[in-house]
Amino acid sequence: MLPMNSWKRQGWRDLGGWLLGLMVVAALGQNVARLITPELIAQAEKMYGESTVSRLQQWGAVVVESQQAQERKKLSKINQYFNDQLAFVSDQGHWQKEDYWATPLESIGTQGGDCEDYVIAKYFSLIQAGVDQKKLRITYVKALKLNQAHMVLAYYKEPNSDPLILDNLTDRILPASKRRDLSPVYSFNGMGMWLERMKGGSIRVGDPNRLNMWMDLLLRMKELHMESWISIP
Repeated sequence: MLPMNSWKRQGWRDLGGWLLGLMVVAALGQNVARLITPELIAQAEKMYGESTVSRLQQWGAVVVESQQAQERKKLSKINQYFNDQLAFVSDQGHWQKEDYWATPLESIGTQGGDCEDYVIAKYFSLIQAGVDQKKLRITYVKALKLNQAHMVLAYYKEPNSDPLILDNLTDRILPASKRRDLSPVYSFNGMGMWLERMKGGSIRVGDPNRLNMWMDLLLRMKELHMESWISIP
């Protein structure tokens, strides 16, 4: 049996750990609440019903938990989350439009989307998880095996590094040099646009505000009370 003072020390350690745990949970809750605001919850309930709220809260929790992870882990966690959560649906079948860039709320609310919608959700989630947007580029490619246009999210550890590719076609995150099934066309983020070259490298060509679909997406995110997701932490 431990001496009484040992029991006391152990008791204080247990209490300290319990209080620390409560503080961590409270901090996580506050950060989730910053992203999943009452206005966003009300909008989700209006559009998709009460069942969407729990999915929104789960999304916010995944992002907040990822904030403490190393960067490579952030990529894996967010990539896997959306690959698991969303079912692939064409824009024509989903929105009755030839091309539509859904907000993350629309994708989560309907539990589906096409390649652009996966990428958009991952892009904004990773920024809120603490990844510098300069390292992320929404990238149009040609999927050679499918012989069709496709979109992926590229992560550049350094400006001229071989980017890692986040893709709804696979859960594996591989360097672009190993994705010989993809041929890059152009890329963009909130800071610029680039023409991508087959043998690596890119040429900056302007501002993303030239992309009507991008500007329309940002406007709709604001209208849906998603300002906290498009703000840079």
